[in-house]
Order: sequence, then C-alpha cells, then structure tokens
Amino acid sequence: MPYDADALPDVSGLTVAIIGGTGDQGRGLAYRLACAGQRVLIGSRVAERADTAAKEISAMPGVTAAVEGGANPDVSAAADVVVIAVPWEGHRATVESLREPLAGKVVVDCVNPLGFDKQGPFALTVEEGSAVEQAAALLPDSRVCGAFHHVSAPLLIDPAVERMELDVLICTEDRELVGIVAALASRIPGMRGVYGGRLRNAHQVEALTANLIAVNRRYKAHAGIRVTDI
Repeated sequence: MPYDADALPDVSGLTVAIIGGTGDQGRGLAYRLACAGQRVLIGSRVAERADTAAKEISAMPGVTAAVEGGANPDVSAAADVVVIAVPWEGHRATVESLREPLAGKVVVDCVNPLGFDKQGPFALTVEEGSAVEQAAALLPDSRVCGAFHHVSAPLLIDPAVERMELDVLICTEDRELVGIVAALASRIPGMRGVYGGRLRNAHQVEALTANLIAVNRRYKAHAGIRVTDI
C-alpha cells in the first residue's frame, strides 16, 4: 500500500526518554521532539548530567514541551517510548542494566556498531547480528525496533535547520511499532518513517552509516537517505 502520513497514530501524548541523551545524537533527537511538543526525558548514568542537558535543551529556540533529566532507570520507567542512543562500546552493559524498567516499553535502538581506522569508518561484526538484535535478546519483555540510524546529529541540534528531508528506516518484528515510530519521526519536519524489514535486516541499516560518514567526509555534507516510489 502507498505511504499515507494521515494514517499514522497520534503519538503526541507519549513521553519519550532518550538513554544517552547527553550525547550528540541523543541531544539532537531530544531537541527536535521537544520542538514538536513531545515531552522528553533525558537519561544518563549520572542524573546531574542529564538534568544539565535537559536545562540546556529547554533554553534552545523553538522548544514547546517539557524536557527533564534523570538517571537512566528512572527515565526509562517513566516513559512510554525509550530511545537507546549510547556509544556502541557501552551498548550491551547499558541495555542489560535497564531490563527491568524497560519491560513493557517500546524501545527504539539507534546505535551503530562502527569502527574507525586510517582508511575510515567500517561496520563491526556483532554476535547477535546487529545492535538492535542484541537489544532484543537482552530485553525479552520489551517491544524493540531499530530506527534513526542515519540522522545527522549536527543538523538535529542546529536551530537554523528548519527541515530534514530524509527517511528513517524502521526494522522490527512488531508491525504496530512501525506506525508509532513513523509517527514520532514525522513530527520532525521533512522526516518520514519507512518500514525497513525485520530485525534480521537491521545489520545492513546500521552498517550503511559507515558509507554515509564516508560520503559526508568526502563531500563535506550531512547526507541522509530518501526512499523513492512510496
């Protein structure tokens, strides 16, 4: 069936927590969602750091909703949707530590397992297949999907950027999550959420980030992707 933005569910009342919300991508996503009127909770291992980041985001131009900070377990328990945006090196430990507060939650993993050497970025091998598959294995009581892998952090956090013309590929076993995450993505002007296949296909989505980084370095850009003919 053709893409129909009008068919997306109303997610305006959902609270979104971002684990790793003090990092570049987490802060950027928090800022854009708060500009759209979404209540956002910033999570960190240190609550004070999260609170500082939340106050900084709240003071940025265009923010229309509450942004609050707290320790990772607390914001996870208080949210409806939880975005995992931590560095790959800390992914397993962070997700594993939040298994209990994330039970029953929608979990959106946007972590890219990448390495860097003199030749540039490259995709890392993950035992479970991908970062989101690792998260799904560690969170059997959560509703897990992968999304927001290819969104430029500098563009997200820049108030001068009014629109982000790109698509967010959503990988999940739970088809209902596609609508929820696509609706959240569509709250950012210019952005669409597009179903990208089951979790077993997520490794390709995560790995593509290495190619986009290479593109950005070569052309001094902030490249994303756009899916045609839908």
